[in-house]
Amino acid sequence: MKYVKLGHTGTDVSAIALGCMSYGEPGRGSHPWSLTEEESRPFFRRAIELGINFFDTANIYSAGSSEEFLGRALADLGARREEVVVATKVHGEMAEGPNGRGLSRKHILWQVDESLRRLGTEYIDLYQIHRWDPNTPMEETLEALDAVVRAGKVRYLGASSMYAWQFSKALHAQKAHGWARFITMQDHYNLINREEEREMYPLCADEKIGVLPWSPLARGRLTRDWDETTTRQDTDTYGGTLYKQAEESDRKVAEAVAAIAAERGVPRAQIALAWVSANPVVTAPIVGATKLNHLEDAVASLDIVLSDDEKARLEAAYVPHAVIGF
Repeated sequence: MKYVKLGHTGTDVSAIALGCMSYGEPGRGSHPWSLTEEESRPFFRRAIELGINFFDTANIYSAGSSEEFLGRALADLGARREEVVVATKVHGEMAEGPNGRGLSRKHILWQVDESLRRLGTEYIDLYQIHRWDPNTPMEETLEALDAVVRAGKVRYLGASSMYAWQFSKALHAQKAHGWARFITMQDHYNLINREEEREMYPLCADEKIGVLPWSPLARGRLTRDWDETTTRQDTDTYGGTLYKQAEESDRKVAEAVAAIAAERGVPRAQIALAWVSANPVVTAPIVGATKLNHLEDAVASLDIVLSDDEKARLEAAYVPHAVIGF
């Protein structure tokens, strides 16, 4: 396994993060395709065997049960807490009513304790705001996040899916007030959605922010024939909105992935992930796995070095996309 620094910190993480959205009670929340605890346990075990020490979840995934599955798996499988890096998020609706979601001080201080309880841990390594909250003063959110770090409940802070101007404004406010700063940006990035290269990635490079791309395989669209569908694709209502803009050019990109994978004799996922990891601002792609070979392919992708010609072929058909995923 290859290990890298988590943003501009001294903490080492595997260059592949296991995304845990696929693990949670199917009847809880909005992910009917998620795996039960019994079904998910082999994936945690194999991830640890492969050297993955970076696990990403969120309070909203399967209404909190994803955090519960992750916490119990790490404890039962004997993972040393000081060696694993646990990331979770806050923002989504966790209760009905006016204060059941968002990034208010009230919601953050409530949900950090709830996540700690569900994860069965004394601290969260990386606590991320899942989205920007336009209904809460930014300073209130940032001060509350600083408070949970100072309380020892959180080691580092991360952000996710926002405009670069918003992220820049937040980073400036944190520096001006002496608050704990965001060290990572988790955003939507893959071969058929490269819009972050325009503004966000130059900002992250300048500020030494680690990047943790979500959906690096475009919800599997880069790993199979374009017209092939899966149960998740048919039931993932949010994911179904992400790749409807430029299907003609996106299909050509997917075909280029397939061609290069065939030439190299490797699965398509390895090529698509190798391209993401080759971006110097990327710390670790967040990879979901519902088959054990998904984990094997993700780790194997770290050994693939794409040639300049292969990169050019992969990128040739791309066209600009409207911003989506915020």
